[in-house]
Amino acid sequence: MNLWVSSMEHYLALGAVIIDRLVGDPRTALHPVVMIGNCIAWLERHLLNTGHTPGRKKLAGAVLVAGVLATVYGVTWLIMAALNNIHSWAGYIGGAVLLSFAISPRSLAEAGREIAGFLAAGDMNQARYKVGWIVGRDTASLDTAEVTRATVETIAENIVDGIISPLFYAIIGGIPLACLYRAVNTLDSMVGYKNEKYRDFGMVAARVDDIFNFIPARITGLLIILAAVLLQKDAVGAWQAIKRDAAKHPSPNSGFSEAGVAGALGIRLGGLNYYGGVASLRAYMGEAKYILQPVHIEQTIQIMYIATILFIAAAFACKWLLS
Repeated sequence: MNLWVSSMEHYLALGAVIIDRLVGDPRTALHPVVMIGNCIAWLERHLLNTGHTPGRKKLAGAVLVAGVLATVYGVTWLIMAALNNIHSWAGYIGGAVLLSFAISPRSLAEAGREIAGFLAAGDMNQARYKVGWIVGRDTASLDTAEVTRATVETIAENIVDGIISPLFYAIIGGIPLACLYRAVNTLDSMVGYKNEKYRDFGMVAARVDDIFNFIPARITGLLIILAAVLLQKDAVGAWQAIKRDAAKHPSPNSGFSEAGVAGALGIRLGGLNYYGGVASLRAYMGEAKYILQPVHIEQTIQIMYIATILFIAAAFACKWLLS
């Protein structure tokens, strides 16, 4: 059996989504993403020297990326080889469980609904505190609309990073490639910043993440438009917002999902954020036809789930057409 891509990769993706929906993302030190993060942190301590020249920092960052990706792919390949040698069903179940660790629709939905619940109850202190868990901006003085915006932006952006990208790489390259993608994304989230510490050291990690998300982000934009049709939202507005606003986003990929959600819901995302007290103006996405309110968090979650279902359906359709 081909250990990279079996005839079951589409079923593995479906199984992972079902496992995530039923079980969610367990909080444990043995979680693969936690272990990848610990590996990155350990290597960073040994590779990053703030006194080095920019060139040496970039080289050290490249070594970090290469080391982490080779390790994650190799270990996952060996795990899948062992499982498939035991039995094909062991490979399927184990692969689906591993892939479920790489996606996060239920975690995103739970975080979003918890924040929306605090907003609906008027508990701004808890709403600000909880949204601070999922965004990097300052949250202490955010009002209801700004807490909603931060939550919607995070869920929308993670439709790519937390769902479509890992499923895409699982389908085209099997579980090892999906886990390698999760390592790429974790590297970017830990060192891919443009601040003084990581500007050079994290450059390779950020660029690799941009490359890996390039195709899935554009697929996600189309899925959001189709989800808007099924949910009777503004599909035309989603298409127009993607065409007009996606390229304005600092990321070459995140704008497709954020602009798509903004256009579909008739809301405006982006605006003034503060990071450590320093103001940062994010380009606007969409048009403010409606005032941002907690219901838009639930609507974004609905778009997320429908986009996920559509992707799985499209994967099976492509499999059938090419067989």
